Amino acid sequence: MDVSDLIDMKAYLAEELVGKIEAAEIEHGELNLTVSIDSIISVLRFLRDDVQAQFVCLIDICGVDYPQRVQRFDVVYHLLSPKQNMRMRVRLATDPQTPVPSAISVFPAADWFEREAYDLFGILFTGHPDLRRLLTDYGFEGHPLRKDFPLTGFSEVRYDDEQKRVVYEPVELRQEFRNFDFLSPWEGTDYVLPGDEKADGKPN
Repeated sequence: MDVSDLIDMKAYLAEELVGKIEAAEIEHGELNLTVSIDSIISVLRFLRDDVQAQFVCLIDICGVDYPQRVQRFDVVYHLLSPKQNMRMRVRLATDPQTPVPSAISVFPAADWFEREAYDLFGILFTGHPDLRRLLTDYGFEGHPLRKDFPLTGFSEVRYDDEQKRVVYEPVELRQEFRNFDFLSPWEGTDYVLPGDEKADGKPN
């Protein structure tokens, strides 16, 4: 992709989408547009239908969490134009209480992408026909890709052979044998962990 093509596309979209684009940058060989929540559907529809754009393929929709911001989430749409041989990112900012219009009316493939963003980040989408969790289990609490979600989670799931069913239990982290030699991190520890005695290099 020639950089001049990206510059031309940036100038063209800035002219055609006056008042709808908040920012436009060229980064890593791709054009990035920043739009508002109110403009996202009209911008996506224009990018899909315009003869000079033809971004007809929705590659992905993902969330990004910036917990220090008031609008802590970015919703990022990754688009591809086979005709122009060009990729583009369209992003907007929102918060946990402000829903984003669903892009299903423009790109039907947005269905599961938006469900994933809701499941993992808690981003809400209005107009989605079936906005429910996609990757986490039934009854899961929280949204695991938020920066303030604990790394261990809140509960662990296992199959109990006596009860013949799946059970949920509070996370319990066992710390046996986790002694670290911080003074010599590159050479390792000077004691043998259970099981390592089999690898002493001596023939049996």
